[in-house]
Amino acid sequence: MSDIVLNADKIDLVRARRLLLDRVTMTVLRGEHWALIGPNGAGKSTLLGILGAYVHPTRGTAEILGRRLGRVDVHHLRTLIGQVNPRHPLESARTVREIVLTGVTGTIELVPRWTPTGGDLRRAGELIDLLGLTARADARWPTLSQGERGRTLIARALMPDPPLLLLDEPATGLDLAARERLLASLDRLRTDRPDLTTVLVTHHLEELPVSTSHALLLREGRVLAAGPAGEVLTTGLVSACFDHPITITRHNGRWAATAGPA
Repeated sequence: MSDIVLNADKIDLVRARRLLLDRVTMTVLRGEHWALIGPNGAGKSTLLGILGAYVHPTRGTAEILGRRLGRVDVHHLRTLIGQVNPRHPLESARTVREIVLTGVTGTIELVPRWTPTGGDLRRAGELIDLLGLTARADARWPTLSQGERGRTLIARALMPDPPLLLLDEPATGLDLAARERLLASLDRLRTDRPDLTTVLVTHHLEELPVSTSHALLLREGRVLAAGPAGEVLTTGLVSACFDHPITITRHNGRWAATAGPA
């Protein structure tokens, strides 16, 4: 099996005559943990949509888990990708356990007359525990904090045991404590699943887990820099990406950004 999980080669994406992505190239290997970083409107979530097989590039090629977009059944391909969207459109008051179990069927709501197997229930319990939600397993969606919802959705995305996990700004709307619990859960997950590959979108460096291995800086749809996180997340490159003087520091494996020159 190839170690290449994602391979984007000179991707363009045009919508309404606007070039949203411009010759984007990136290669992600198994077990790597990438961060897509850039200002609002840079194209981060658009690129994630291609990597998740929901959007086709206008030009260039995108290969996901060895399958090339345009030559593969995307509905099947999506079942191999765990996707976490903090704007999950759940409308009913389901419990944490029930929501995690919808990861088996790939649906928003529980499928009528569907019954989880004993294995499904055991795996849901293991993931709920891994994400630090055991005490909240029977709590219902409307009563969950934003952080608890985010961790619930990560557990849901992991139910099919996907080799690839995509996270679109998972720390959006979290207070400091909730963010730290989320990031600790991601670090723990990455340790427990060494073959898991992840791509996380953010525009705040403080939202990066310690386990982040690689980063890609995106500005106006173009790749400014990509590679090992320590080489990409520098004062000079991040300042250029955001078109503003920003000082980057790192302490105990975590990054911090401060406006203004060093």
